[in-house]
Amino acid sequence: MKLSLKYFACLSMLLFTPVTTFANSGWTNHVQVTELTPTTHERFLVTLNVTKNPSGCKNKEIFYQDYSSSGSEKMFHTLLEAVVSGKKVRVFVTGKCELNGYSEISSVGITL
Repeated sequence: MKLSLKYFACLSMLLFTPVTTFANSGWTNHVQVTELTPTTHERFLVTLNVTKNPSGCKNKEIFYQDYSSSGSEKMFHTLLEAVVSGKKVRVFVTGKCELNGYSEISSVGITL
């Protein structure tokens, strides 16, 4: 059985395309941080028991940001401050869902 060049090209695109999907963007509601997890996987995770997650990603309560992204250190420190103080936060989801169904964030707001 001979594989056509077009079939091979389509198969290659599927294999080498990053596994992410895109949904809606927007702010979650204000809640307390349930868990903040620095990882060795080039990102941090934050768990929030939100009732509103506009992203539509599979996992509604776990969010992530890559360490290499601009502003990620400030977002991490804001979330850490919320953990220490017990203040509520909200996060802005970009609409990007990664393989585990976590929502990417691009901003963090903390209540006074």
